[in-house]
Amino acid sequence: MSQFDVLPDEQTVAATVSALESHGFTVEVVDDLTAARKAALAQIPHGARVWKNTSITLDETGISAEVDAPDGPYESVRLQMTAQNFATRQMKEIAVAPDYALGSVHAITQDGELLIGSASGSQFATVAWGADHVVLVAGLHKVVPDLDTARRRVREHSLPLENVRAQEAYGQNSRLNKTLEIYGDLPGRTHLVLIRQVIGY
Repeated sequence: MSQFDVLPDEQTVAATVSALESHGFTVEVVDDLTAARKAALAQIPHGARVWKNTSITLDETGISAEVDAPDGPYESVRLQMTAQNFATRQMKEIAVAPDYALGSVHAITQDGELLIGSASGSQFATVAWGADHVVLVAGLHKVVPDLDTARRRVREHSLPLENVRAQEAYGQNSRLNKTLEIYGDLPGRTHLVLIRQVIGY
């Protein structure tokens, strides 16, 4: 097992949650994937315009399927976007300012900071600024001591696993071209659902 797939003890979880809350995030800690799905979707009113980042965590919790269901209770911005010609300006305009953004992170520091790595950076705009509200779902194994370890986790752990997924899905390698480091947010804007399981990478 990788050092980056180890769940923290309860003392570390409590300290991390406290640090996150001190940075303006609201936080829920849940035990399983079903609870995570319910907690995340409870944050989003029916009828809301929702952008969903590509995420193994969102897929495995069942959040992706509910948000992107054509006859579901949410207005899926991703479905609207993928109906456009790829890489057009209209495609970007549709995606940039939803009511809610859903996603995950690659690392969470015990000091209450979040880190996301990306090849394109497409998931950054909504999370950093564009969405009115953000819901992020992640396994607690992503908790690391500090930002240096968080950056190492992305390079040494998340990227190789994403590279395998990209090869299977797109027939090409992934790259770590950009990272987003979030040190805090306006109170009430970003909600974290943290799961006591190893899920995603």
